[in-house]
Amino acid sequence: MTDTSQAPVAIITGGGRGMGAAIARELHERGYRLGLMSPSGSAVELAAELGGAGIKGSAGEAKDLEALVARTVEAYGRVDAVVNFTGHPPKGDLLDITDENWIEGNDLMVLSVVRMARLVTPYMLKQGKGAWVNLTTFAAFEPSLVFPVSCAYRAAVGAYTKLYSDRYGADNIRMNALLPGYIDSLDHKPGTEDKVPMKRLGTMAEIAKTTAFLLSDDAGYITGQNIRIDGGITRHV
Repeated sequence: MTDTSQAPVAIITGGGRGMGAAIARELHERGYRLGLMSPSGSAVELAAELGGAGIKGSAGEAKDLEALVARTVEAYGRVDAVVNFTGHPPKGDLLDITDENWIEGNDLMVLSVVRMARLVTPYMLKQGKGAWVNLTTFAAFEPSLVFPVSCAYRAAVGAYTKLYSDRYGADNIRMNALLPGYIDSLDHKPGTEDKVPMKRLGTMAEIAKTTAFLLSDDAGYITGQNIRIDGGITRHV
């Protein structure tokens, strides 16, 4: 029987469907033990399938993040990696978006990362190592009026990623942000791929493999970066 007691442990929010689920499966194949959470029961089901720990909850709720970390540490005693991933927040015409919607977006995208950092960093410091990937969006560099709240707050996550990496780099804890373009996890309008220089949508498998790389020792000297995985659609140099 294979001893898995020393296998690395990864927490994934939004880990029940789409890109989150693809990342969970990729990390599982690479030997990670998993702690998963999603607003629906899908993360619980996937965790059961992959032999991991799963709970139902939202990344925008502090108590749910606390429960996820507690459940994972209870099961495995450590946390080696975290993938912060959420769906889209409310959207609308720029000045029609309410304060409540902006606050909801802040909780879901920015404070979720901040709160998770508070919860997990002590374990990584004790272990002498850790790695984070925050999934945001290519539009953090080139904002779109289609998703005003998402663009504003995911850009903020990019700034926090750099701040955190500066603070904890000397402790061998790395944090990067991954900025997907148009990915096949969503039903995009016909012709969307024509906007992309590569003339195709990205795949969930590509997101998952890139995330796994950034969490691995192969990326051991990469930290504080906002890495676009968008088929070249952004013009930002």
